[in-house]
Amino acid sequence: MITIIDYGLGNIQAFVNVYKRLHIPVTLATSADQLAGASKLILPGVGAFDHAMQRLNASGMRQTLDDMVLGQGIPVLGICVGMQILADSSDEGVLPGLGWIPGRVRNFHSVAESSELALPHMGWNDVSPAAGSPLFQGQQENWLFYFLHSYFFECADPAHIAATATYGASFSCAVASKNVYGVQCHPEKSHHCGVALLKNFAEL
Repeated sequence: MITIIDYGLGNIQAFVNVYKRLHIPVTLATSADQLAGASKLILPGVGAFDHAMQRLNASGMRQTLDDMVLGQGIPVLGICVGMQILADSSDEGVLPGLGWIPGRVRNFHSVAESSELALPHMGWNDVSPAAGSPLFQGQQENWLFYFLHSYFFECADPAHIAATATYGASFSCAVASKNVYGVQCHPEKSHHCGVALLKNFAEL
């Protein structure tokens, strides 16, 4: 069962609708008890890094999620700010992130090639997957996704970069380490490419 972590952030219903159209069972969890039985987890998120961490820490699910993801190896997909909080820390805030993938979230303006560009980075962008990335399988044409963000995930280990996009400079727009995955884009707003990505996650 795919379980969407509902801690008050993200367009939860949009993901439910995608999986219903794919005839893939999905449920929501607002408490630790409701995480029981999950075979895969989706961690959505919008807004600021610290606010997302505050909400998740206050949800009562944090310790259970750490055990499920790090202890049991249950696959998890972080989306947008849900991807960013997979990191150790962020330029946007002071709270520690989940630390499930080593790295830091950085502002585009901290990168010379992107320092003069308008923020947020908003709109459609081509994505270049890393070879063999399981989230980006079966798509014969270009991967095109919708983005809305001012920060990007800088992986401590380049091997954890699952895909890149370009906004002034190339940046990691998808990350992966063992059973932990993250995408900066909004697959729920990205039409057939987004549906393909969410289907690939369900079929891992």
